[in-house]
Amino acid sequence: MADILIFVLVPAVYLALLLLYLVIAPAIAALRGLALVSELLWRYFQLLNGVLRLRTPEFVTVPPYRPADELAHRNYFFGPATRDLRQLQSQGRRLYIRTVTDAFRRVTARQFTAPTVHRSVSVPYGLTLHLGLGLGAAAAVPVLGLLLGVQALGVGLLTAGARLTALALRATDRAVMILRGLPRGMLCPSCFERVPYPAYDCPRATCRRRHADIRPGTFGLFRRRCACGERIPTLLMLMSRDARLSGYCVHEHCGRPMNPDAGHMPELILPLIGGRAAGKTQLMAAMVKMLEDSAENGGPPIRLADPESTANQRVLNEVLEIQGHTRPTQKTLPRAHSFVLGSGRAERLVHVFDTAGERFVNREETDALRYAREARTFVFVLDPMAVDAFWTRLDPRGPQVDRTLGSTVDPEDVFSRSVQTVRTMGTRLARARLAVAVTKRDLLAGQPALLPDRPEDGDAVREWLCERLGLRNLVKTMDLEFGEVRFFCTSAVADQEGRVDPSIGVFVEWCLRE
Repeated sequence: MADILIFVLVPAVYLALLLLYLVIAPAIAALRGLALVSELLWRYFQLLNGVLRLRTPEFVTVPPYRPADELAHRNYFFGPATRDLRQLQSQGRRLYIRTVTDAFRRVTARQFTAPTVHRSVSVPYGLTLHLGLGLGAAAAVPVLGLLLGVQALGVGLLTAGARLTALALRATDRAVMILRGLPRGMLCPSCFERVPYPAYDCPRATCRRRHADIRPGTFGLFRRRCACGERIPTLLMLMSRDARLSGYCVHEHCGRPMNPDAGHMPELILPLIGGRAAGKTQLMAAMVKMLEDSAENGGPPIRLADPESTANQRVLNEVLEIQGHTRPTQKTLPRAHSFVLGSGRAERLVHVFDTAGERFVNREETDALRYAREARTFVFVLDPMAVDAFWTRLDPRGPQVDRTLGSTVDPEDVFSRSVQTVRTMGTRLARARLAVAVTKRDLLAGQPALLPDRPEDGDAVREWLCERLGLRNLVKTMDLEFGEVRFFCTSAVADQEGRVDPSIGVFVEWCLRE
């Protein structure tokens, strides 16, 4: 009877219970598989949070593309997003393998290796759990792959969008520069080279890192975040009028500061050509002083564009007010005397170059005057006291003229050498204009025979140069070389009230005409 109980009834009951268990086993397996999928998703989202937000060392496994000492933080969609995707892919794969392996290991240990119940119970249950884990592991693969694929698609689309945005912003900025007449960039007032885009220092006083190219791209679209955390506009058109940054020349041989207004408005380059002591500096001082006086009387506003120009003009104004004479320009290459004229859309950045007369005599010296190749209006400063015919026509009975105030360089020599140099630089002089400023009219007030009959008439001044000073060949050469030539008889002096001679006003108006 005992044998029947042991070998017949017990197995029959066990098989019956086992058959009954098989009915609910699929549900148990499905629940265990669902639990595994849920666990994998939970761990994946924890990994996603760690990689994208926490960024603690355990979540950083892929080294950065560039060294950590870059001047600015990279835009997320110019490298970091792809790097995070790679980290998610590699760590997600390890997370999947580790989670599934641990789940199988736990079931094996609890149901097969060291069960807490009889093996007749633990083995079927363990097999069911293994089946559920297998199904869950298989089901989790497409789910996790879909999540990773969606993120990869999002990263790809946003990366493409970021790069297209950067290109669009650069193209817009380029179009604005072309409309401002700066297709090759802005002029450096120190080295006279064109700068496609200046370098900028971080505006934070405790940082001052220099960023070579702040345009939209790797380190930002609308704002660049410096390594110190300060945000810098990436485009000139994004800089507000009151928060314009001072740029720096990007050429290795220069690196000097540029005008804060460079690139924000059209530029006008006005070279003054003339021999030593011809009166170029005095004429430049009178030009700016006249514009300042005009602004006070309702004319176009003017402001000096940089501290150096402001300081120099202050000294020059004092010289004009005391009716003194400016000192000779140093032979070193000059920095442009720059000012902003006008307001609103009519603003222009004007660079006036006053170069030492010695540089217009030697070919080796004139080659350094690279600013002249960018000019479309030239000023030739002609001192009549440098012409021999002037002294032969001088009336000895009239007031004496101080020879020491005159230039000793032949105007024809200065003009021919300068024009030859400018032409070799590629400047199309046939499209350029030339203003011939006959200077020191005030010194000849007592010698009417030495002055044009109508000093305010350009044609009369032209005839006077040809007939009385014997400069017909020079005048013809000017007409042949330049597309438009205008003659002015000027007096770069101020009266007792500090007002500049009216002859300067007509001259400046023509020079600054578009």
